[in-house]
Amino acid sequence: MQSSPTSESTGRRRLLIVDGHAFAYRAFFAIRSLSSPDGTATNAIYGFIRMLGRMQAKVRPTHLIVVWDGGLAKERTTLLPEYKAQRPAMPRDLEAQLDQIVDYLRAAGICSLMRNGCEADDDIAVLTRQAVAGGSEVVIASSDKDFMQLVAPEVQLLNPNDKTDTLWGAKEVKTKTGVEPTQIVDWLSLIGDAVDNIPGVQGVGAKTAADLLRQFGSIDSLYRRLEEVGSERLRSNLKASEALVRRNQQLVRLNCEMTCEVSLEELACKPVDAPVLRQLYARWGFKTLLRELEQSLQTNLPVGELFHETAAIC
Repeated sequence: MQSSPTSESTGRRRLLIVDGHAFAYRAFFAIRSLSSPDGTATNAIYGFIRMLGRMQAKVRPTHLIVVWDGGLAKERTTLLPEYKAQRPAMPRDLEAQLDQIVDYLRAAGICSLMRNGCEADDDIAVLTRQAVAGGSEVVIASSDKDFMQLVAPEVQLLNPNDKTDTLWGAKEVKTKTGVEPTQIVDWLSLIGDAVDNIPGVQGVGAKTAADLLRQFGSIDSLYRRLEEVGSERLRSNLKASEALVRRNQQLVRLNCEMTCEVSLEELACKPVDAPVLRQLYARWGFKTLLRELEQSLQTNLPVGELFHETAAIC
């Protein structure tokens, strides 16, 4: 895997923001059977560590944070009580491993953030805004399409579903959706989002929504010029769904105006706490990771550099 230019070569700080729950789920289902010597499930822990190491080797961040969901935003559930209501409960074996993943992050010198009542998406948007305002580059690691609205010259996405390991910018977003990052909120508002239980306009799929936004530019312009929509059926569906679309804009738009007391300095990559990591790896039975830790300490290389060669999943 080819790594990105280092922060030293670009002369800028680079913040990697990881969508914690998304990668914990991904790790849990990627490795279905792994347990510690005492029989406790460790598949999500091991997979998460491997994925994170591979991301570090790819992005070469100077700063790093893993952000976790702290619940659903009250503003969104007020607008749509069914918002994300269809999602199944977290598997017990996964839930039991989350605190241990946080233990790993603490020992690895990596910041972890969860705020009660805050969705990870919004906290990630806030951290992105703050970092860019401070002159940093940002890479958001997630497959959530909502983050495409944050893409900008200073902000890229690392999508684990993209096996090319490309860091997504505006070009990749447009190739995927047909619209610019600045139009993603309107695009999602038209088509809805089944993952979040947000209904879209009847008869409007991804391509139709992109065609409309290429023609009209925005939802505001679309509804001002609705009579210009060629299809009578589409025009009728759009007219009947205007309130739904306007509500969807509020649901889909990430709230980057909140305050977050975490400073960029707190997110700087720190040395690992080797004694604690040894204890954790021994408890979990991670012999390979323990061997790689010792190797990194002997060679003075970050553990992520070793993961670059050995990680098998992401």
